[in-house]
Amino acid sequence: MINQYHKELLASALDARQKEITEYQVNIDNFGMAIEKIGDDPDLQEFKTHLKGLLSSSIIEQKKAKIMLSVIQQQLGV
Repeated sequence: MINQYHKELLASALDARQKEITEYQVNIDNFGMAIEKIGDDPDLQEFKTHLKGLLSSSIIEQKKAKIMLSVIQQQLGV
């Protein structure tokens, strides 16, 4: 059985996860657009490779956050 304090913690965690997912999405969008903008510029290929790594990492971390959000929503019945 979930008590009131437990519900408050879950509600706070729900809000935090939703913000986290949004923040990851902003980064994903920014990294993707920057990669496209760099294109084949030979001076920026190292930076492009770095951005690709950040993009990949952000996608994976967002997936994890979405799983945790789902678990919190399940516990709250939303």
